[in-house]
Amino acid sequence: MCTRFSGCFPHSPSRRCQTLQVAQAPNSPMNFFRNLKLANKLLVSFVLILLISAVSGLYGLVQMERVNATATDLARQWLPAARNLQDMRYQLQRYRSQTMQHVMAQSSEEMAVYDKSMPKLWDELVQNQQSYAKYVRTDKERALLAEIGEELKAYAVQTAKVVDLSHQLLNDDASEILRGDSLKISRSINTRLEALSEINHQATEETNQAGDDLYAAARWWVMALLLGSIVIGVALAVLIARSISRPLQSAVQLAQSVAAGDLSASITVQSRDEVGQLLQALKDMNTSLQRIVGQVRQGTDSIASASSQIASGNQDLSSRTEEQASSLEQTAASMEELTATVQQNAGNAQQANQMASAASQVAVRGGATVAQVVQTMSAINESSRKIVDIIGVIDSIAFQTNILALNAAVEAARAGDQGRGFAVVASEVRTLAQRSAEAAKQIKQLIDDSVSKVQEGSTQVDEAGKTMDEIVMSVRRVTDIMGEISVASHQQTSGIEQVTQAVTQMDQMTQQNAALVEEAAAATDALRGQAAALAETVSFFKLGAQSGLQAAPALASATFKPAPARAAIKVSAPVRAQSTALKRPAMSAAGKHPVLSPAKSAAAPQPQKAATADDGEWESF
Repeated sequence: MCTRFSGCFPHSPSRRCQTLQVAQAPNSPMNFFRNLKLANKLLVSFVLILLISAVSGLYGLVQMERVNATATDLARQWLPAARNLQDMRYQLQRYRSQTMQHVMAQSSEEMAVYDKSMPKLWDELVQNQQSYAKYVRTDKERALLAEIGEELKAYAVQTAKVVDLSHQLLNDDASEILRGDSLKISRSINTRLEALSEINHQATEETNQAGDDLYAAARWWVMALLLGSIVIGVALAVLIARSISRPLQSAVQLAQSVAAGDLSASITVQSRDEVGQLLQALKDMNTSLQRIVGQVRQGTDSIASASSQIASGNQDLSSRTEEQASSLEQTAASMEELTATVQQNAGNAQQANQMASAASQVAVRGGATVAQVVQTMSAINESSRKIVDIIGVIDSIAFQTNILALNAAVEAARAGDQGRGFAVVASEVRTLAQRSAEAAKQIKQLIDDSVSKVQEGSTQVDEAGKTMDEIVMSVRRVTDIMGEISVASHQQTSGIEQVTQAVTQMDQMTQQNAALVEEAAAATDALRGQAAALAETVSFFKLGAQSGLQAAPALASATFKPAPARAAIKVSAPVRAQSTALKRPAMSAAGKHPVLSPAKSAAAPQPQKAATADDGEWESF
């Protein structure tokens, strides 16, 4: 990616358009660094240098620790082990020498001296042999040390024999042991001590070589890290300086170009640091100036064209004012006829409303009467049911009387001649009971027929009551509708009065339009002069073709065709007025002309609108 500046610079010798590369930032990991803020760039640079220095220091400390560990290993492991082996060899030689001198001693006093010193030497030898065990690291050393221990035990046995023979003054036998098994064991011990010494010598050499290698590697790595930190520091310094200086130079050139009135320069910004933000702001400023100047040029051309159209429109307005005056006279006559008609409708609606109210009251009374009839029929139905119950009781009494008479006849028959009179009475009672039961049955049938007819009458009365309720509801709805018609008639009357007032105001406005036309003509001339002065002022700036803004074509020469005068329309029938109240136009300070808001004429063509894509550009810029 890159950031370039192109344009015509006022300070260039040939004033030719040129392109400057502000910052070269290809699509690579370096783009991340270029887009950082200046503070972050400096912080990253210093942190990177400090990180390299810290890595170098830590690496040096680690290597020094390893070298120190090597030296410590030499001082605490291999050198003490070698010294221990050297002492063991020396003590073994002295012990053997004193053993030989013990054999060659000429007196018991001399032997006593060696008897006293030889155990001390032997103890020191054994102690050194045991002390060497803590320096053992390999299995080979451990095996050699074990073999030396076993041979020292055997050597002690041979030495004890030699000392005993020496005390017995058997020097020849003692010398034979010294030259025989004792010498063989002594040589074997020395051989193993030499092997241990060789192992320690090799380990010492290896440890020393490892220390030298560590030092050499640490030296080269520290030098490489130091050189890398220097190279990276210089590269970061150069990169930061170039990322700041070059865009600032281009920003200065752009500012000088804009100050000279050349807005044809273009900038491509592709970095997001503070300098990139500065170039982006300058780019936005240049683009805004191009757009604003282009819009101003278009506005001046549009104003010039619009002033010509306004002049033609004023002429058309004058003719239309005359037509409007005649139309208003006809409208006033029609409004008078409409007012009389609406008033008559209002009176008729009021009478109909009163009649509907009376009909509603009559229907309500009829509904109440039907409701009372329904209640009476219900009471009759209930009484009929009670009579049926009473007849059932009578029928039951007759049935029981018949049974009693039958029982009395049976008892009279049993009594014979003495109960004959009682049997006659029982027969008569039974006959009366049967006749009563038959009469009760007939009455019950008649009552049941009456009850069914009463129920049928109740049902019809209920339906009549529902019908009366519907009639009452319908009458109420008619009453409500007539009330609404009456209210609407009053509203129409009020609306017609408002329309009449509006027509009066329109008549006044028509008389004032003539003065407004004269004022508009004077304003049009002043506007035309201001547009010419503004166009001359804006011509100082130069716009490039890449801005995409072209001056609007002049419309001053456009042929304006006023709309034909609309003929006066005679209103022969009343029309329905709007209920919306019309407001009287406010009068000017002089009291001569109303202050009207601009309205679109149906016949006058609309002038071309200037580009207003960024009406708030002056505020944002």
